[in-house]
Amino acid sequence: MEIEKASLKELSSAIKTKKISCFELANIFLKRIHEVNSILNAYIHVNEDVLNQAKQLDQNNNEKTNSKERLLFGIPLGIKDMLCTKGIPTTAASKILQNFIPPYDATVVKKIKDHGGLLLGKLNLDEFAMGSSNETSYFGVCKNPWDLTRVAGGSSGGSAAAQAAHLAAATIGTDTGGSIRQPAGFCNVVGLKPTYGRVSRFGIVAYASSLDQAGPMTNSVEDAAVMLEVISGQDPLDSTSSEKPVEKFSDNLARDLKGIKIGIIKEFHSDKIDPEVTKTFNLALENAKKLGAEIIEISIPMIEHSIPIYYLIASSEASSNLARYDGVKYGYRSEFKDLSSIDLDKFYSQTRSEGFGDEVKRRIMLGTYCLSSGYFDAYYKKACQVRRLLKNQFDEQFKSCDVILSPVTTSPAFKIGERIDDPLTMYLNDIFTVATNLAGLPGMSLPYGFSKNNLPIGVQLMAAPFQEKKMLDVANALEMTTNASKQMVTLS
Repeated sequence: MEIEKASLKELSSAIKTKKISCFELANIFLKRIHEVNSILNAYIHVNEDVLNQAKQLDQNNNEKTNSKERLLFGIPLGIKDMLCTKGIPTTAASKILQNFIPPYDATVVKKIKDHGGLLLGKLNLDEFAMGSSNETSYFGVCKNPWDLTRVAGGSSGGSAAAQAAHLAAATIGTDTGGSIRQPAGFCNVVGLKPTYGRVSRFGIVAYASSLDQAGPMTNSVEDAAVMLEVISGQDPLDSTSSEKPVEKFSDNLARDLKGIKIGIIKEFHSDKIDPEVTKTFNLALENAKKLGAEIIEISIPMIEHSIPIYYLIASSEASSNLARYDGVKYGYRSEFKDLSSIDLDKFYSQTRSEGFGDEVKRRIMLGTYCLSSGYFDAYYKKACQVRRLLKNQFDEQFKSCDVILSPVTTSPAFKIGERIDDPLTMYLNDIFTVATNLAGLPGMSLPYGFSKNNLPIGVQLMAAPFQEKKMLDVANALEMTTNASKQMVTLS
């Protein structure tokens, strides 16, 4: 069995039938991490105790264990360093949390462990998930395995790069405005953002509470479906999590698109899109037609305002969420010779100035301004009102189509350093992805082609709320029309 090409179900079956042990599988990935992570910088922290944990699973690998449906039994996974992991550092890639070790697991992590999954370590990201290139991490930029001079995408760049470079069987990312889908597109992996409320946010370091969602990054659509089954479900520790039942997303995935209507958003047509991205998108459309799908054009006028709506709402909520990092109870604290002579304002401002990076401070200041007296109604409240209109327009269009297909990004992965000093250009990189979060929809990135420079290009699918199964069905059928996801990264 070729580990790099094996699906999660194949790995799970091999472990349960003892064709390979949990220890052997974990060791394969751990050795790979030690060999190439210094090149990519995908992992911030490696869990060296994973081999002992794998040995324990091997001892428990018997008929009694296998009688339980533990979908990830013995499967080694990587977790974005935005999710709390008991006894393992959780930093959000920030200096202010560099030494924080949580006393509990995020619900997503707990569900993975309950299904027998093993944690290989914590993956790199933009600081507090604020970025689109993984260049704002306190622990350094994560590089794209397909071209080490280019970004892996963000904020879940470490999760995408680790998955593409086979440093985990599957990874978990978080998505606030495209942070799973964009890096997945850049790194040629499947990335899925569930419906808001489908997956518990408990134990996920908060960026923008009304937008954040955790989701899987995998080698295939089927693997993404398996991971979604594991991490989904109502959680009493998260009042925003949905009580809707979790479907068997990976069962009987569709192989054709007969009777499916695919919507194309009129407002996404632009001459600013890279011609190779357009070519790949058009190829996906043509193949969808061959599979029996009907293509219809839809209009969502409010989507043109999605970038400003997103950055107003996300920055405002970030300003509120990040107020807790003050150096008092946990996290980084600025060094003072005599605390008794320092007033509280100076203590806070110096600690936060030293602990946060430039991009985080930029968004905190923007958000604080938007929430301030006299400006709240004009900015945050107005943005929320327009957001509701955007959601209404999506809901209306889903009456006439099953899914929406679009590009993921305007171009393939850009060069490291190319946009980091131009925040506006960086923010516009999210033009195709942020609306999904604003409307609370499920969305995913599917590998679909390569540029002439051998850079991955993906396509994005969106569906109505809690229609992940329908979205996965379409993605699976489309996946069968391309060999993009089968292309392998080679790293020494």
